[in-house]
Amino acid sequence: MDIFSISSAVHYSHTPPPFTLAGKHHHATTTSAASLILASSSSQDFPQNPNPNSAGLRRPATQKPLKTSTPQPSQLPENPLKKFVNFQNTPSATNSPPHDTLSNKLWLSSKLSPPPPPPPPPPPLQETELEDEGFENSEENKKEVEFREKGKIFVGNLPLWIKKIEVADFFRQFGPIKNVILVKGHNDLERNMGFGFVIYSGTTAENAAMKAVEFDGVEFRGRVLTVKLDDGNRIKGKYSDRAKWVEGKEDDAVEYRSKWHEEREGSRVDFRKVLESQPENWQAVVESFERIKKPSRKEFGLIVNYYARRGDMHRAREMFEKMRARGIEPTLHVYTNLILAYSVGRDMDEALSCVRKMRDEGIDLSLVTYSIIVGGFAKTGNIEAAERWFKEAKEKITSLNGIIYGNIIYANCQTYNLNRAEELIREMEEEGIDAPIDIYHTMMDGYTMTQNEEKCLMVLDRLKECGFTPSVITYGCLINLYTKIGKVHKAMEISEAMKTAGIKHNLKTYSMLINGFIILKDWANAFSVFEDLVSDGLKPDVILYNNIVKAFCGMGNMDRAIRTVEEMKKERRRPTSRTFMPIIHSFARAGNNRRALDVFDMMRKSGCIPTVQTYNALILGLVEKRQMDKAVGIVDEILLAGISPNEHTYTTIMHGYASLGDTGKAFEYFSKLKNEGLELDVYTYEALLKACCKSGRMQSALAVTKEMRAQNIPRNTFIYNILIDGWARRGDVWEAADLMQQMRQEGVQPDIHTYTSFVNACCKAGDMTRATKTIQEMEAHGVKANVKTYTSLIHGWARASLPEKALRCFDEMKRAGLKPDKAAFHCLMTSLLTRATVAEGYIYNGILKLCEEMVECGLTVDMGTAVHWSKCLRKIERSGGGITEAVQRTFPPDWNSHKTLTAISDVSNDDSDDDDDDSGFRDSDSDGEDVTVFNGKFRS
Repeated sequence: MDIFSISSAVHYSHTPPPFTLAGKHHHATTTSAASLILASSSSQDFPQNPNPNSAGLRRPATQKPLKTSTPQPSQLPENPLKKFVNFQNTPSATNSPPHDTLSNKLWLSSKLSPPPPPPPPPPPLQETELEDEGFENSEENKKEVEFREKGKIFVGNLPLWIKKIEVADFFRQFGPIKNVILVKGHNDLERNMGFGFVIYSGTTAENAAMKAVEFDGVEFRGRVLTVKLDDGNRIKGKYSDRAKWVEGKEDDAVEYRSKWHEEREGSRVDFRKVLESQPENWQAVVESFERIKKPSRKEFGLIVNYYARRGDMHRAREMFEKMRARGIEPTLHVYTNLILAYSVGRDMDEALSCVRKMRDEGIDLSLVTYSIIVGGFAKTGNIEAAERWFKEAKEKITSLNGIIYGNIIYANCQTYNLNRAEELIREMEEEGIDAPIDIYHTMMDGYTMTQNEEKCLMVLDRLKECGFTPSVITYGCLINLYTKIGKVHKAMEISEAMKTAGIKHNLKTYSMLINGFIILKDWANAFSVFEDLVSDGLKPDVILYNNIVKAFCGMGNMDRAIRTVEEMKKERRRPTSRTFMPIIHSFARAGNNRRALDVFDMMRKSGCIPTVQTYNALILGLVEKRQMDKAVGIVDEILLAGISPNEHTYTTIMHGYASLGDTGKAFEYFSKLKNEGLELDVYTYEALLKACCKSGRMQSALAVTKEMRAQNIPRNTFIYNILIDGWARRGDVWEAADLMQQMRQEGVQPDIHTYTSFVNACCKAGDMTRATKTIQEMEAHGVKANVKTYTSLIHGWARASLPEKALRCFDEMKRAGLKPDKAAFHCLMTSLLTRATVAEGYIYNGILKLCEEMVECGLTVDMGTAVHWSKCLRKIERSGGGITEAVQRTFPPDWNSHKTLTAISDVSNDDSDDDDDDSGFRDSDSDGEDVTVFNGKFRS
């Protein structure tokens, strides 16, 4: 569940204190002079109380009048109060008769000369209004000309990809250019908005601008330009806002800011832009925050949230303490961001300490805070704490949302508690909360971890029914499911369905496919998927490079793996310890310890310090090579290097001695592990049980199982497989059957290895009827028999002296699509050769057919098997024949050498015991299974 969607909803309230003026309630109703006199009189009659909120801002002492284009003629002083008082009773200008005040004063001229003719009648009212409007428009035009910045033009409809240099080159033909301003986008600073300004310089700037305006409508780079002069609205708006602020007219709630305030506000805006557009560039974010001269609570909250999303809880705490040092008290939102930082960093103890601090300060937790805490405990795997805080959230908050439900469902899915997750989904539906698509993905991932294909597909169908469109995460869950259960061909079908739906692969989906083919050891397809990744234009990350290194090591091409590491360095991908571990393990497994130690030096030069997991990879390779002395020597080197071995180190050594059947050494290292206080898990007890069963000490194995029960460690399928195989080695079918019954009672599902071991026990005891019923039970439960199962069954029929049924079983194995291995051929051929002297003719045909198949497969037997078969051939054909010639084609190339013939002549003519035939295919049954399981469980 993505927790960052929660953190993005956190807002910060920062409203500056209102700025008021004393005379803001006195509005002018007549002329400006009357308004000024009213303001002065009101200020004298009513004393003004200074507003404390406006103490920090300065206002100019005197008002500078706006410039006008024409000077006003000087008038004689007059009493404005008289005009104001008689305003309502004064008749309008249209009704009063016109009179000439100057002619009345010049009484002498009126006596000397006749009076002038009467003036013409006044014009109509409409014409007067039009003249007044024209006069006002002319005044406004003059003001616009005055407000307009000379030499500045507006250019619109520019291409979005245009650059400053191209615009400057085009408009430079009219005059020298001072600056070109292209307006950028708010979210994308590299993208233009399609318009800008060109400012000319010099004495001819105005003429150049006028010439440029003539190019309005000209085509430029495929666009028809819009070119016009600057209308001065920006400067005029600033003048008007400042005038309103001075006069106390705050109807628009716009305040005049000083230069310091403007710079601070600009740096705050730049910080938010960088935070939104370049979140990955932490240096740019930090620099933009440091440019803010006096950050507020909002900026501190944003930077704490930024560090929280990056998981840098130490820097988040540092910013939190800096905020408190400035005297800014944290709010619920700031505390929530700090808790998010500790939650992402998986330090829930510090997160809970913040919660206690909040409660001490009287701050209640919000739904977002509860959701972050539940999500933090879900990531750490503490399901009990997550459930406890979820329960508290339900008690304190009346209505929950889908985010907190998604976090608690994620916590249960990570602990394989899918029943509880389904119960929570039903609870959501009952409360009317719509599940987001993330919850569907969480459930699909949970069913993927439990490998429940049916339930996972049911969730997918439900997702489509709810109207959601499957995304790359949806298809990624299905790919991960099929690669984990070994159905990589279905994963490839999902991949093709993605391409059909128009959804592109990402690095994670490609990594899942490559890892699936590596598990199947299909190296060709793994490299083919990697080539598809490169062809799609994706750059491999460290995880993908690690998978490719693992693939080369699986092929045995360690030199190519080392070259891949060098290629990683060239691509600026820093190798990790996981990069070198498969290389070290492969060299150790091949017995090349010197090269393995050289990789350690290469690892140190790359900046990776060897850890205990790296040494564990080296020890595991030596254990698989059965070089226990060297493996123990590496443990001593770990101690000398100051690194403490962990439980996996000792468990690996125990597995090595268990494979050799050395029970004493296995128990010795078990005691060391226990005395050092390391954790005892099921893998440790598996190694002990393997040692006991390998050496035939089944009573000791039962004592180990009792201690497991005392330690509350449940027995899983692998434990039962080891025990059943131990009883199968002794041929005790009754004890093996009793273990099968205990598995069913405890709800542990048998797998193919369990059934194979039990079939082997039945065949050892000669109970072929029960073995046949076990095969039928396997098929009923949907478990298909493998090559080892059929080999055990063939060996049982051979021991029962029924070679015809052994041949029939061999044919059934091939019809099932299984390819017989060397052990199956060895078992069936030995059975037929030992019975060929008394059997019918179909035995001879079976021997010839087997020889042809072995030659086609390129299989040859070892020298011991060749000696044993040659003795059987001398009993069938003493002087040689067709069977002898066919069988000898499967012998080693040096079969006819002098030493081999001498060794054959010295061999006793006594027949070998039938029990010796077990070594051909049983040596690798249990041990091979355990080594494979252990390799899969080896956690590095």
